[in-house]
Amino acid sequence: MLVKLSEAAETVASTDEDIRGYHVKDRNGEDLGTVDDLLIDPDARKVRFLVIASGGFLGIGKDKSFLPVDAITGIDDDEVRIDQTREHVAGAPAYDPDLVYDNTYYGDVYGYYGFGPFWGYGYSYPPYPYYR
Repeated sequence: MLVKLSEAAETVASTDEDIRGYHVKDRNGEDLGTVDDLLIDPDARKVRFLVIASGGFLGIGKDKSFLPVDAITGIDDDEVRIDQTREHVAGAPAYDPDLVYDNTYYGDVYGYYGFGPFWGYGYSYPPYPYYR
């Protein structure tokens, strides 16, 4: 079961590696929002998804979506770059707080982005910080 880092008894090993609050840019450099939280696998001690918040005013009415860490192509300063387009991310399976703990939902998100799920045969965790 995955949990939000903000709700877990875990922390990021180094504050330099905490990307919450970073801007997320698509492969064309367009802004998608900010990293609102990280979904972690407490057993494996790995981040599995970014929770991206976009829209809203003063934190009200923000839309949220999940993005597998596998989509990250680079991280620097205050920016996370991904290999997807803004339009593709907008069409992802809708965030539903009631489904946050459902492997079927996670599988749908992985499949939508073209990645195999972390529990699948042959899965290899992305080699941070050496993203594609």
